[in-house]
Amino acid sequence: MTQPKADPATEHRPGFEESIRRLTAIVEQLERGDLPLEKTIALFEDGMRIARESRADLDKAEKRVEELLAVDDDGSPVTRDLPPG
Repeated sequence: MTQPKADPATEHRPGFEESIRRLTAIVEQLERGDLPLEKTIALFEDGMRIARESRADLDKAEKRVEELLAVDDDGSPVTRDLPPG
């Protein structure tokens, strides 16, 4: 009996720092240039996925920082509850 595929939305994703370490390892492997074509393509695809996810994490963090630093027209801090995460 086959098992159902994991839902990507609930699947465990490594943290930003671990993703960057993995991306660095992929780049090092690709730069060596000694991999078969299929392995090179698979690593490239994985690296692009990690890069997109990491970029989204950075964008989210940047937005949170901008919200935390926001001030109104009088120079007073703008306060509101931020979503967790």
